[in-house]
Amino acid sequence: MSDPLRTAHTFELDPATLGEIRALLDDAFDGAFSEEDWTHGLGGVHVLVRDGTGALVAHGSVIQRRLTHAGRSYRVGYVEAVGVRADRRGDGLGGRVLEVLERVIARAYDVGALSASDSGAGLYRSRGWHLWQGRVEALSPDGVVRLPEEEGATYLWPVPDRELPSADDALIFDWRDGDVL
Repeated sequence: MSDPLRTAHTFELDPATLGEIRALLDDAFDGAFSEEDWTHGLGGVHVLVRDGTGALVAHGSVIQRRLTHAGRSYRVGYVEAVGVRADRRGDGLGGRVLEVLERVIARAYDVGALSASDSGAGLYRSRGWHLWQGRVEALSPDGVVRLPEEEGATYLWPVPDRELPSADDALIFDWRDGDVL
């Protein structure tokens, strides 16, 4: 029997559950999950996986972002806060979380996007996410700024029956405090 999976919007999660998620992510990212990272993962649909004892073992969320590319605005399902408890890595839980997040993206957004860590990139590639080969920028309060640290880490997921943007023009994401992507 597989671990129970739940989807919920942020507003449906009580403070105790949000605390569990935050603790899981702090552990999964070895303490490198910042307050900005946390807030970036809120306001959308969460996927939570619990083990047979009810303990949270995996999480991910998808939130709405805006992306401008080649003069067009896209509604982006941006994947955030994907983490699996260390003793459950390799059990396929990250893939289960992504499968649900991709269904949300396919039904509600123009394209999926995320910024991958080196350790997470293989999972995303194995699920059909494409490494963006062009420039990555953000519309900051001071205008458009290039984000060279996101180039080589930004992945897009093609919604069925839609084409991915071409790398001829930059992806320009909406601005967020802290880490932009």
